Amino acid sequence: SLLMLWALCPWVRAQQRPEELAEQSAESWLALVDSGNSARSWEEAASIFKAAVTEEQWKSALRASRDPLGKVLTRKRVSATYTKTLSGAPDGEYVVIQYESSFEHKRSAIETVTPMMDQDGNWRVSGCYIK
Repeated sequence: SLLMLWALCPWVRAQQRPEELAEQSAESWLALVDSGNSARSWEEAASIFKAAVTEEQWKSALRASRDPLGKVLTRKRVSATYTKTLSGAPDGEYVVIQYESSFEHKRSAIETVTPMMDQDGNWRVSGCYIK
């Protein structure tokens, strides 16, 4: 029954490793970035991200760094590392995820996306960069 499935949702989430939950969050956030939805990607980011970067700064940064790359062709996760400390960030729960990615105008790139456990108890992206 539907009620029974709904009741199991918290248990199922509790059984998932932090890396899995963080990766789900990172991938839905990257989908927003990929589709050019900078406003929504800023809204969905971690509170620490929004405190450091205004929505306008984020839109500008994406235009400058992401637009020239063109569309994403491929993205493959190569690592996901859970940590409670991150250089330059307050202690908390983080997962550093690296993807091998290919774009229209940059065939080989490493995207690093770092979701964190946010104040509301959800995994949200706290930072990202492309090399």
